[in-house]
Amino acid sequence: MKVNISADEWKDHDSAVFRGALEGFVASAAVAVPGFYYLHRRSAWYRSLPLPLRVAGVVLIVGPYTSMKAEWRSLEFERKQWSDSGKLELDRAAAEEEARFNALSTTDKAFDWASRHQYSIILGSWALSMAAAGAIVAKDKYMTLAQKAVQARMWAQGLTIGVLLVAGVLTQKNRQEAAASVYRRSLLADFSRRTTA
Repeated sequence: MKVNISADEWKDHDSAVFRGALEGFVASAAVAVPGFYYLHRRSAWYRSLPLPLRVAGVVLIVGPYTSMKAEWRSLEFERKQWSDSGKLELDRAAAEEEARFNALSTTDKAFDWASRHQYSIILGSWALSMAAAGAIVAKDKYMTLAQKAVQARMWAQGLTIGVLLVAGVLTQKNRQEAAASVYRRSLLADFSRRTTA
């Protein structure tokens, strides 16, 4: 954010942040509170937890999302304030990126999206594999709870290692493409310098 700002800009920024926090609070509470009541009615295990621990579950959902939404609104407000040549350059770069992305095939778009969101994919695949393995292993009536937890963790780790290998291959592919692109640009620049000289 700018260092020298007027009182009106400060007030507008505060209202944007407050609006974002309120939106985040309402949206996350709309998910967390009904979930709290649903689990309270349906799960004896959940009812056996102490109240502070159950409330902490709601707070762990509502608090971070409220903070993130306020931050997003703050950044959005800042972007609306940009008006110099830097904004024009960023807009031009965004338009070029959008044109490049629209020119890709569906497969290339999927690879591009996966390379930009690889950490989210890795974390999500770990969580999904942990849940799936836990559901499958939970059906075994001969294992103890500790054995089931270890088995679910081992299956999830195996899948996550596979996803990490795929992410490594995609990263290497992107690096090779970027290096080839830089090399082509340097050849074109060198060629244009020689022809104009």
